[in-house]
Amino acid sequence: MCFDDDSRPPIAPIAGGAVDAARVTLTSEDGANFSAFRARAAQPTGASILILPDARGLHAYFEELAARFAEQGIDALAIDYFGRTAGLVPRPSDFDFMAHVPQTRWPTLAADMRTGLTGLGAAGDGTARALFTTGFCMGGRLAFLSGTLGLGLAGIIGFYGPPVGPSRDTPAPIDVVEQMESPVLALWGGADQGIRPEMTRAFDAALGLAGIEHRSITYPGAPHSFFDRKAADFGEASAAAWAETLAFIRAHSLKPGVSA
Repeated sequence: MCFDDDSRPPIAPIAGGAVDAARVTLTSEDGANFSAFRARAAQPTGASILILPDARGLHAYFEELAARFAEQGIDALAIDYFGRTAGLVPRPSDFDFMAHVPQTRWPTLAADMRTGLTGLGAAGDGTARALFTTGFCMGGRLAFLSGTLGLGLAGIIGFYGPPVGPSRDTPAPIDVVEQMESPVLALWGGADQGIRPEMTRAFDAALGLAGIEHRSITYPGAPHSFFDRKAADFGEASAAAWAETLAFIRAHSLKPGVSA
């Protein structure tokens, strides 16, 4: 698990910045329903982001993160992974998510990501949007893989998503870099015991060989899941990672047909 149950994003709220924030139910390509949390910006910038949670699925951490993005003018949607096996109702703090993670499959995860991105793809007035994905741990790996789905993403932001090695039937991002079509921002903790420096270096090298625009940043001394309000010792790393995320979105939202 990336975070404790009472963890929250290390980002101060902006009063009045987000509107129309609520849980919604989406229907995936196979007809299955799954929960999501949508937050719309009061002053949209033309950017939208799909948030891919850690192994807990749609936790309050990611709902709050969606609101923080919306306060920055970025419409956000955080999705759940377990609608097919755990239903749609909000879950208690002792929800046994690890009984459901092994039941996830790459085809349905990809379908749910496409569904979420389709919902983010147009504003209420039908104008074009710059679409981004971001994710954490399991979701960070999925964010990297989202660039292989042919969705024209403006960019991908992965927080400590394992880039190598097996994970059920989900491809290893390093093995499919040739299929990636979007710029990548990869954020790592230098003291992450599960994602070693040789792994991040190998992924960085593979992205370079594939000609993928990318930026890879490792925060020295920061552990896995450092992006956490409770992790006060890593506040500087968290603030820097948030600034990098917003700068990446701004830089890659400036394209024809998308408002700045």
